[in-house]
Amino acid sequence: MLMFVARRLLATIPVLAMVAVFVFLMLRLTPADPAAILAGDNATTEQVAQIRAKLGLDQPLLTQFAIWGGRLLHGDFGESFFFKKTVAELIAQRLEPTLALATATILLSILIAVPLGVIAAYRHETWVDRFVMALSVFGFSVPVFVIGYLLIYVFAITLGWLPVQGYRSITQGFWPFFERLILPASTLSVIYVALIARITRASMLEVMNEDYIRTARAKGLSDRVVLIRHGLRTAAIPIVTVIGIGIALLIGGVVVTESVYGIPGIGRLTVDAVLARDFPTIQAVVLLFSFVYVLVNLLIDLAYVLLDPRIRY
Repeated sequence: MLMFVARRLLATIPVLAMVAVFVFLMLRLTPADPAAILAGDNATTEQVAQIRAKLGLDQPLLTQFAIWGGRLLHGDFGESFFFKKTVAELIAQRLEPTLALATATILLSILIAVPLGVIAAYRHETWVDRFVMALSVFGFSVPVFVIGYLLIYVFAITLGWLPVQGYRSITQGFWPFFERLILPASTLSVIYVALIARITRASMLEVMNEDYIRTARAKGLSDRVVLIRHGLRTAAIPIVTVIGIGIALLIGGVVVTESVYGIPGIGRLTVDAVLARDFPTIQAVVLLFSFVYVLVNLLIDLAYVLLDPRIRY
């Protein structure tokens, strides 16, 4: 087990290195010139050249990458062109809202999607099953921003139950913190619920026809015990896998959802950095998202051993 963890941790190094190279080249090879953008439309050629030299953009590409990579290894992501702060400081300021939104979304999605998938499998080919599958199709079909504006119109503007936009830290009180997460987390969880519910249903249908399920029922065990203790535990591997894969959807959804609800998180920071051509911030955010995705997949692999003792690495 320890050897597996060590190998997986070592395997993340080349993955993150490839992501770093890709991000560096992608931004450096774009037509936009960061120096010209920073200098403004009325800048002279000499002013643009001075800014380019200050940023090191006049150096060869390999030299630029070596300097940038060396700073990256020391935790120095550079300074934001647009916000006039260090990128590390910007990310630290925006991290709490994104973590709160992502955690609330994942918990809400699992609490809704897994029971829906189990019920749909238990009531296979009934109206309950068709209703759950119709909800899943709806969740996949409607864009996140449309759901967000619809929830704002109904629950914030029409009924006035919840705030329209904004974020409050949990240090300012639990209820102000919680009520401002309800609509964003509900919006972001729609596609996540659809994905997990479909996989849960398919996995449960596959295991419900196994011999050990029939044996458990023959022993007189209740349907609840058979479904949860025997069926769901065996079907948990694909469910946990799709939860990890869905982190990619969650990362993309955070960018849109934070923009819709005006949440000052990493997603909103990404949008502002892209619009401002703020290269250091864009690079740091993409690397952060990549690291989180790799870490989540590592945790999913470790969870396999706990869920199914037959799995050995």
